[in-house]
Amino acid sequence: MPQPIQTARVCRACDGHATAHITTGARHHDGTRVTLRVTCPACKGTGHTLPATGSVRARG
Repeated sequence: MPQPIQTARVCRACDGHATAHITTGARHHDGTRVTLRVTCPACKGTGHTLPATGSVRARG
């Protein structure tokens, strides 16, 4: 029997791509490229957000 799929909310800030490796153009002494690892600050690199807690009131 198929298991139900649990859908996690994707982070709106990074669209689920929470980590990126950016090449600086420089090279190390062994010839490999220097890269920077950048993580999404909104989801802390997980790619998902937690469901909102509490209620939201609309002003009218």
